[in-house]
Amino acid sequence: MPRTPLPSEYLDALRKPNQCVVATIRPNGELSTAATWYELMDDSHILLNLDATRARMRHMREDPRVALTIFAADDWYSHVSISGEVVEFRKDEGLVDIDRVSEHYTGAPYPDRERDSWSVVIRISSWHAWHMPKISE
Repeated sequence: MPRTPLPSEYLDALRKPNQCVVATIRPNGELSTAATWYELMDDSHILLNLDATRARMRHMREDPRVALTIFAADDWYSHVSISGEVVEFRKDEGLVDIDRVSEHYTGAPYPDRERDSWSVVIRISSWHAWHMPKISE
């Protein structure tokens, strides 16, 4: 897998609201995957926003290594897979981050205003792309 940085045309594609699956490592070493929203923060960091009760949040706190696969809306063969490490957990005060990500995907703020919302920043360490940059054309 190539190391960072990602080429600019890939970064442009990843700035769109694509389908994404995140993989985390359970305490027993087994892998766990879940669909998730994401936001490309800059050339080397991705933001996830999770409810504190989510299992993947516990997994990331135990082992910060993660992988994401981001798919094109109309062709799941067109994707980029990213490996990285969580470098920051922060309370999403006022739901600012989840609202921004929700608006990116749905056009509206996140509806659950009682959510215990946490932002998770992932530093990209390596990536692999297939049929890029077709993502969300």
